[in-house]
Amino acid sequence: MSASLTPTFKPFPSLRIGADGFSAQGAFAEAQAMYLEPDPEPAARIAHLMERHRVGVVAHFYMDAELQGVLSACGHPHVHVADSLMMADRAVEMARDGARSIVVLGVDFMSENVRATLDASGFGDVHVYRVASDPIGCSLAEAAEAPAYAAYLAQAARTPRSLHVIYVNTSLRVKASASAVVPTITCTSSNVVPLVLQAFAQVPDLHIWFGPDTYMGRNLQHMLGTLSQLDAEALARLHPAHTPRTLRAAAERFHLFQQGVCIVHHMFGDRVVEQVRQDYADAFVAAHLEVPGEMFALGFEAQQVGRGVVGSTSNILQFITDKVRERAGSDEHPRFVLGTESGMVTAIARGVQQVLREHGGGADAEIIFPVASEAISATDDALLRVVPGVAGGEGCTTAGGCATCPFMKMNSLDALLDLLDRLGEGPQALTEFAPKVYEERIDGHTVAEMGGRSIAAMREFGRSGRLPADLVDAVVANDDRGGQGDGP
Repeated sequence: MSASLTPTFKPFPSLRIGADGFSAQGAFAEAQAMYLEPDPEPAARIAHLMERHRVGVVAHFYMDAELQGVLSACGHPHVHVADSLMMADRAVEMARDGARSIVVLGVDFMSENVRATLDASGFGDVHVYRVASDPIGCSLAEAAEAPAYAAYLAQAARTPRSLHVIYVNTSLRVKASASAVVPTITCTSSNVVPLVLQAFAQVPDLHIWFGPDTYMGRNLQHMLGTLSQLDAEALARLHPAHTPRTLRAAAERFHLFQQGVCIVHHMFGDRVVEQVRQDYADAFVAAHLEVPGEMFALGFEAQQVGRGVVGSTSNILQFITDKVRERAGSDEHPRFVLGTESGMVTAIARGVQQVLREHGGGADAEIIFPVASEAISATDDALLRVVPGVAGGEGCTTAGGCATCPFMKMNSLDALLDLLDRLGEGPQALTEFAPKVYEERIDGHTVAEMGGRSIAAMREFGRSGRLPADLVDAVVANDDRGGQGDGP
């Protein structure tokens, strides 16, 4: 390409984090930074109401920046920001410590999972609330509700030795319905790689049907093929039962749903990656496992040489704080390209500051948002005229989008304060804020019972490193029933 035809790019917005402060470049980053030093008044009010009503709050990393900032400043022990699975685990810990209500700041499947996990742990008397009376959707979870996903599962059921690996970011009803059709185990972005490797190692001739996240499925399939090119010794360190031959066979028997996309991770396309490669070659790359192939490939390449990570929100947070810790006290100023929802920056900023303070400060770290610098919304507030994210999700493109989830942003600071104020009215007055209750029964069981089976299987895998015996038996038994060789 001639010099005259080479595209010119504006720098991505970025946030520089020091031990005692922040500096921002670009309107998007400036809007994020505004919320990292929150007003103490709402923080104190939240802490007071939580103490008064014995409330725990669990929130997702992608939460509204203003709300995360205030929560991080309220100082209450029963506030935790995490990924979707850890939210439910922390809710149980809060219930054990005496919380009588749990407020879930996330999309609806997260509150459903918290409700089901509390019930399964013996805390059915602990109330669970959302902060919106309207549904808080999720484009990815809704993809699994479509007839196309039911057809995908039917194909799996017709294929011998099939295991459905379903992403945790789906409703209980989907998990329950899937479990009734084909043996199913839930996964997270943190555990999906070891889970898939173990499943292929543990069950001969296994077919895995992954869904509904199309990008994550493509990335996993690509990863299996790439890993199969490693030598036997390197693969043995990854998983002792695998060889290049077994991973090549696994990649051929790994199926993915083609119509499930998270609208946030869809933003990170080829033009974003092109600019990262061109202008940020010295930066570390932190990419979520759900991002499109271009950003995944960039992150995976960087991960292979110790310059990046591809994984969950928790993996990204750990990677960044570890790299900052390694360089604390030196003259290095590490930069990180954040290939996931921008709401993560609040937890990252707090974690980086803690590391820098532990090591005497002096250094700093820079978070680069690979989005268009104009990815902000105007407001009617005279003091705060812009906020991160474009209005209603409009303007988000693969050329550099908003990197912010409009569904998560339905959880606002005002909505949380209003709900906490109303908790004294009792649960009967707040039924519209409770997680959805599914009345139907599937195979004679409640949706919560059936949906919880795949989550329980995942937890058993987490404890033992192996698929549960009853799940393996169900997969093998498919040879003798529905699976009659009608698969692909």
